Amino acid sequence: MNTKNKHYTDLDLEAEYGPLTFGKSLWAYRKCEEISQKDFAKMLGISISSLCDLEKERKIPSAERAARIAKLLQEPVIFWVQLALQDQIRKQGLDLKVSVA
Repeated sequence: MNTKNKHYTDLDLEAEYGPLTFGKSLWAYRKCEEISQKDFAKMLGISISSLCDLEKERKIPSAERAARIAKLLQEPVIFWVQLALQDQIRKQGLDLKVSVA
């Protein structure tokens, strides 16, 4: 199969890897930057256990906390807040998609 010209959508990725979440994205960011949990937690101004809870999706950040983290990472705030809100909606069992215009 030639995948050179295949364009993956978010639905394709979700079907293969599960939903994109705040925790998975935070973990992937840290891994790509090759930062230890200890150093990353210090950079974010949170405890290592709080970082672990976020990455393992045991806790979902508030929109405010997600925005603060995005700013510290110098990443688009809207993306990280949208992930956090979508996680909160998913946790409630609602079949809704967050879209920020």
